[in-house]
Amino acid sequence: MKLSEALRKWAPLIVLSFALTIIVLDTTILNVSLKNIITDLHTDVLSIQWVITAYSLMLAAFTITGGRFGDFFGRKRMFILGAIIFAVGSFIASISNSVGIMVVGEAIIEGIGACLMLPATTSLLVSNYQGRDRQLAFGIWGGIAAASAAFGPIFGGWLTTYYSWRWAFRLNVGVALILVLGAYLIKEARDTEEKITIDFVGITLSALGLLSIVFGLIESSTYGWFFSTKAFIVFGQTIMPAGYTVVPYFLAAGIFLLELFILWEMGMQKSGKTPLVSLALFKNKQFTVAASVTAVLALVQTGIFFAMPVFLQGVKHLDALHTGYALLPMTLSLLFAAPFSAYISKYVRPKHLIQLGFLINIVGFLLLRSEISIVSSQWALAPGFILFGIGSGFLFSQTTNMALSAVSVQESGEASGVNTTMRQLGATLGAAILGAVLLSVLSSHLISGIQASSVIPEPLKPVIVQNVNQQSSNIEFSGTSSLSSQNIPPAITNEITSLGNQATVDGNREMLLFAAMFVVFGLALSFLLPNSKDVEVGKSIASAH
Repeated sequence: MKLSEALRKWAPLIVLSFALTIIVLDTTILNVSLKNIITDLHTDVLSIQWVITAYSLMLAAFTITGGRFGDFFGRKRMFILGAIIFAVGSFIASISNSVGIMVVGEAIIEGIGACLMLPATTSLLVSNYQGRDRQLAFGIWGGIAAASAAFGPIFGGWLTTYYSWRWAFRLNVGVALILVLGAYLIKEARDTEEKITIDFVGITLSALGLLSIVFGLIESSTYGWFFSTKAFIVFGQTIMPAGYTVVPYFLAAGIFLLELFILWEMGMQKSGKTPLVSLALFKNKQFTVAASVTAVLALVQTGIFFAMPVFLQGVKHLDALHTGYALLPMTLSLLFAAPFSAYISKYVRPKHLIQLGFLINIVGFLLLRSEISIVSSQWALAPGFILFGIGSGFLFSQTTNMALSAVSVQESGEASGVNTTMRQLGATLGAAILGAVLLSVLSSHLISGIQASSVIPEPLKPVIVQNVNQQSSNIEFSGTSSLSSQNIPPAITNEITSLGNQATVDGNREMLLFAAMFVVFGLALSFLLPNSKDVEVGKSIASAH
């Protein structure tokens, strides 16, 4: 084959892989740039938690919808539109001067673009390649996605340290424009066999339900889990329901909306219309369990990637690049373990590999929990990171494969979309739940430490506690500077910094304990998987990310 023919043949793969790369990179760069973004935007960890969670929430809520739009309007057309929207969101994020503008640009607008691009990449690969070429294309595509996830923290850290975190978004604009031009080398594809309808009611109910639950989880560190610690104000009106926090109300409302969503989808299916999600898929036990296990893995992984940089940058004072280096043992071991697991699955049942992955994860979390302290170096955490990476690699290579091997070829497209949505849902809950655990423990331990301190004079404690209450999630990065401006002696601000470091360590230790509990839950779920060796390895590469 001539070089020009080879380039023409594989150009669609290159374009679609670039699209996946910028989508994956955006989920990793923010984590290693926490301190810089917080300083530049004069915000706190809680606000950046919202940015990270909102991006995953958009993907969880609208990825299936993006796939539906591709079926109806044309997958290539939606891919191009998604790239343009992604570029607009990236540009807004790159010039943002407040966390609100960053949420709009990075989380909402970029998220919409990603929801249109992500399902289109897999569909267009299927329609542009056949036979062995398709297998090779998906293998390369999945490898690039894994490499992007592995080296994203390093690349993002390098940009942030030597240039600015804003350059990560500026580069997205250029790449997105290349994608728009490169898309003309891709053949169009759409579903012409059935009439595609858009379930707008289902989209609304599911999105509002998820948003309500995520709001309750994230804001629990602000308003308290049960008893109100801060007034909840809406349009200038203070809401304090019976002295209790609003958090349980939001959680209950979210669950109620999701129950309405399920009832609505059942009604759509009974009336012969096209539901947003076919509930018949969840009658398939193997698919449901495997997709749930995938969500658990995404939950713990996202929580780790959010919480550990708070320790590395706040307590160890690492810059963004060295934070990326500290996380590298985890990402490299994941990159190695995933293909190795696929290889040994010829000899070991996939179910057992999944269970082995969870057991390795539990050991990794416990090791991390025992090693993390104010005086421990980042390299003391490397063994725990490596174990978590190996366990996650085993799980990533098997769970999606188990999910999609459980359905027919005709159902594989929809099953892939649902499985991807479950992963993004897990990522959303990971940043929300484990992030809330981190910030809640950090705040409560910092305040209790101040109250018990022998260095801080008793008359000053109420004033300092009030100040810390207003910025507890930011105390590690710049909180003491504002305290210093209030004529608080340096010895006391040093004491608060020391207490903040210990509170951050305590928060991470508690977060790791909760993460281990979720892993145990995933391990328990895995016993419901079939104990068969007849799982088609490699079938599910298309939805690995």
